[in-house]
Amino acid sequence: MTNAFNITNTRLMNKKLLIASITASLAGFLFGFDTVVISGANLPIKELWQTSEWFHGTFIMSMALWGTVVGALLAGIPTDKLGRKTTLIWIGVLYFVSAVGSGIAPDPYTFSFFRFIGGLGVGISSIAAPTYISEISSANNRGRLGILYQFNLVFGILIAFISNYLLQGVGGENDWRWMLGIEAVPAFLYTIMVIGVPKSPRWLIIHQNDVASATKVLNELAESPEQAKQMLQDIEEDHNRTKNDTSSVFAPKYKRSLILAFLIAFFNQLSGINFILYYAPEILQKAGFGSSDSLLSSISIGIVNLGFTFVGMLLIDKLGRRQLMYIGSFGYIVSLFMVAYGFYFESEALFKLVFILTFIASHAIGQGSVIWIFISEIFPNRVRAYGQAWGSGTHWVFAALITLFGAVLINAFEPYVAFVFFGCFMVLQLLYTHFMMPETKGKSLEELEEELVGK
Repeated sequence: MTNAFNITNTRLMNKKLLIASITASLAGFLFGFDTVVISGANLPIKELWQTSEWFHGTFIMSMALWGTVVGALLAGIPTDKLGRKTTLIWIGVLYFVSAVGSGIAPDPYTFSFFRFIGGLGVGISSIAAPTYISEISSANNRGRLGILYQFNLVFGILIAFISNYLLQGVGGENDWRWMLGIEAVPAFLYTIMVIGVPKSPRWLIIHQNDVASATKVLNELAESPEQAKQMLQDIEEDHNRTKNDTSSVFAPKYKRSLILAFLIAFFNQLSGINFILYYAPEILQKAGFGSSDSLLSSISIGIVNLGFTFVGMLLIDKLGRRQLMYIGSFGYIVSLFMVAYGFYFESEALFKLVFILTFIASHAIGQGSVIWIFISEIFPNRVRAYGQAWGSGTHWVFAALITLFGAVLINAFEPYVAFVFFGCFMVLQLLYTHFMMPETKGKSLEELEEELVGK
């Protein structure tokens, strides 16, 4: 298959394509905001409802992640049946309902239910949004556009940290309700905005056999008529070759893609990223910061995360996915073991904070920039949503487990133990990157299908 997409490298990106990608990626903003906003409510809720460490970890802190697991594992169905766009709209509705319900919840059980609803939105968004963006973009800009989802994710994390800090004192003992309920505002705005994006041209052809509508969308989003024609030809060739294929995503021919997706998702969570984000104020208190200072220092985590995600955005289509994973892996290993060193030898709080921020920077430029793009690239058009669900589901199962045991881990063991544990797994990630991970930059989705699956 001829790659004709690189002819547009020097041209300005299509405005409609950029707007559609940014709008869809705002699901990532809600993802990031929802994931971290609970950190500000963690300690107040524990004091209010006097729950045990086990109950607090199982229900209060990790219920959203169990919703995320369910949402991620089932998201392939609506993403394929209803379409990428319709699914993105319903994601906004789930976030809105969760924010309002969590903010007014009268007891821990009601609270957990609404956090579960928000988790469904997070899980589904981690499939539908990256899949949509990868399918409307071309080989030469797929990395930059795909990383918008992660960029908005970390922007949402930063805004959640800032929001939690600013809302201290607004509602007295009910500060945490305002922290959680405020998410309803961006959720509503996102839902209205995403109604205006076009449908995925690949979904229209592969799942609806609607070539006319797909052609119209490609002509609107492509950077040139030549590019639109080439993309349409590649998609139709792929559809004609696979339309009679009824095999599931777990067919033997997809084995390599399944293993690659599983491992990158597994290592993403075994880096300890969600552990640190969810328990940031508590970890920073143990590092030596006061209660107010720990919440303020959490904002620095969000700023570093956002800044280095932007660096990843600039580099991902230049250096490629694999090189960013190398950089991130080395950064993980150094920072995690240095934080462990700091806790073990009771170093100054600032020393530990510096290497926690180094860890965040390593994640942002490596795993954070790569994971959602990479998983959306390595599965064929016909099973992409289900392949994305496999990778994302793996990610969220381990995220839920780590968060579930996080409350126990952080209180039952010395903090350095957790950081040594995560650091050892990052050594294994470095080996995965070197020996198993293919480079996907600059190749069309159809070319990658031929490389990873074959004709």
